[in-house]
Amino acid sequence: MSARSKARKRALDLLYSAELRDVPVQQMLEAEAERAAGEPERQASWLYAREIVDGYLDHRDTIDELISYHAHDWALERMPAVDRALLRIGTWEIVYNERVPDAVAIAEAVELATTLSTADSAGFVNGVLAAISHEA
Repeated sequence: MSARSKARKRALDLLYSAELRDVPVQQMLEAEAERAAGEPERQASWLYAREIVDGYLDHRDTIDELISYHAHDWALERMPAVDRALLRIGTWEIVYNERVPDAVAIAEAVELATTLSTADSAGFVNGVLAAISHEA
C-alpha cells in the first residue's frame, strides 16, 4: 500500500473516530500528531493524512455543500459515517488538491468504501465523487 493510500486510511480513521466519539476533529488530530511523533516510520503517511484533515477543516462548509448537492435525496446525516468521511476526503482531493488526479481520488475512496462500508457504498461514493469531479 502506498504512503498516500495509508494516509487516506489514517485520515478516514481520524474523521470517523472523531464523529463516533463526538470529539472535535482538531482534538483527534492533535492526539494523532503526538502519536505520529513517536513513530518516524509512519511519518510520510501522517503528513498527508494531516494535510487531508486540515484541508477538510479549512473548507468544511463548501465540501459538505458539494456532497449534499450531488448526493441527490441523501442528507449527510443519513449516510453511513464511513461514507460521509470518505466523501469528505475524496471531495477535498478533487476540489483542493491539484497533485492528485480526480480518477485516483475516486478510485481510492471507492476501494475503501468496498472494504469498510456497506454493499451499496462503493457505487454511491463513486457516483457522488464522479459528479463532483465533473463540476470541478
